[in-house]
Amino acid sequence: MKDIMVDKFQFTVGELLIRNKSILDLITKFQDSNARVNRSIVKSITQCGCLKVNAEKQVSYIDADFEKLRDLMNTHLEGELCENCRDYIKKDIGRNLFYLASICNTLDLNLYDIIIKELDRVKMLGKYNLR
Repeated sequence: MKDIMVDKFQFTVGELLIRNKSILDLITKFQDSNARVNRSIVKSITQCGCLKVNAEKQVSYIDADFEKLRDLMNTHLEGELCENCRDYIKKDIGRNLFYLASICNTLDLNLYDIIIKELDRVKMLGKYNLR
């Protein structure tokens, strides 16, 4: 069912995209939509205040095993997104996905296949795929 949803989304995006069919337009729109996601997250910190950043150096634990290391790393975030900020960020991520799907359509790539291949790669490499 999930593969149908991704394919349906990608097909619908292809049907709706009319004005910005140039790959150059798509790349710049995708980059702009990514900047909007970042800006919405920053606004939740600087304007709304529902989130707070409390950043400091990540402590390196060379001798810690993988499971412990995952728990020791910090997001530097405090608080929770309010409903308003959550809606803005979700909308901006949706727009970002729209342009990602548009780029996939233009390059004749299937977004679902890309997701499955990346999932397989991540699962195969496991903890050695640290990013």
